[in-house]
Amino acid sequence: MTISGLFRFPAPLTRLCTVPRGLGLWEKLTLLSPGIAATVVQMAGKKDCPALLPLDENELEEQFVKGHGPGGQATNKTSNCVVLKHIPSGIVVKCHQTRSVDHNRKLARKILQEKVDVFYNGENSPIYKEKREAAKKKQDRKKRAKETLEKKKLLKQLWESSKNSTEKVITDSS
Repeated sequence: MTISGLFRFPAPLTRLCTVPRGLGLWEKLTLLSPGIAATVVQMAGKKDCPALLPLDENELEEQFVKGHGPGGQATNKTSNCVVLKHIPSGIVVKCHQTRSVDHNRKLARKILQEKVDVFYNGENSPIYKEKREAAKKKQDRKKRAKETLEKKKLLKQLWESSKNSTEKVITDSS
C-alpha cells in the first residue's frame, strides 16, 4: 500500500486523538469513542481489581513531610513522603516508597482506599478476603513442607536401619 493510499480511508479511521495523562482505561476509551460502548479487556497476568469504596477528596487531609530511612541526604532533605488522613474514619497512611511525590500520592490513595474498605466492610471486604486466602495458602505450604520433611526423616531412618541390619548379617556370617 502506498502512502497516498493511507489517506483514502474514511475520516474516523484516520482521526488522531490526544488523551490527557493520568486517566483510567475506561475514561480514555470514552474520550476516544464517545458514541461507542467499549469493552474493557483484562491485561494478561493481572487480576481484576476488586470494587472498593470510592474516596471523596473532600474527606482527605494531605501533607508532605520529609522522608525517612536509607538514602541519606536525598531522602532526608526532600519532602516527598505523603501523609494522607481519612477524616471520617481517622485512618492515616504514610507513603514513602518512591522518590516521586506524584507516585507516592497515587500509592497512598490506593493503600488508604483499601484500608477504608476493610474498616467499613470488615470481613466482607474483597481485600480482607484476598489476605485471608493468601494466609491460608501460606499455612498450607508450611504444612506440606513440614510433612515432606517428616517423610524424609523417616525414610532416612529406615534406610540407615536397613543398612545397619545388612552389615550385621554380613559380619555374623563371616
